[in-house]
Amino acid sequence: MTPEIEEFARTLVRFVRDAAVQSGDRALLPTARSPVAKRWAKAANEEAPTDLARVLIPDVVDETIFYLLQAIDQGSLRIAYAAANGKVVDLTAEGLGELSGWFMGSDGWRAKYSKERFTDDFSDLRGRHSSAP
Repeated sequence: MTPEIEEFARTLVRFVRDAAVQSGDRALLPTARSPVAKRWAKAANEEAPTDLARVLIPDVVDETIFYLLQAIDQGSLRIAYAAANGKVVDLTAEGLGELSGWFMGSDGWRAKYSKERFTDDFSDLRGRHSSAP
């Protein structure tokens, strides 16, 4: 393995995997009040183990993807993407530091492209900031 691949592995594990695990652990704290923490606590108290897992799985996947995109947004992971048309783009530069927001937002990539379940914890914020004529 080259030193560059080793650096990539170390960065990926630190900024994506470990960050997602730490976020999940924070959601399990008795003092946690985030929407995810509240959803998990409710499911843990009310659901059968399989149903609890159905609540946890998309949250954990989304959190991991969020941290991957955040690492790209912040320049911790410099990644280029080769599009189907052959154009190669620097995701940090082209993403304008917004990839993680574009993914998690109410009208974001999950809503637009996913065929699987997810919970939109920000759906109640839609329209609050619109200006009335």
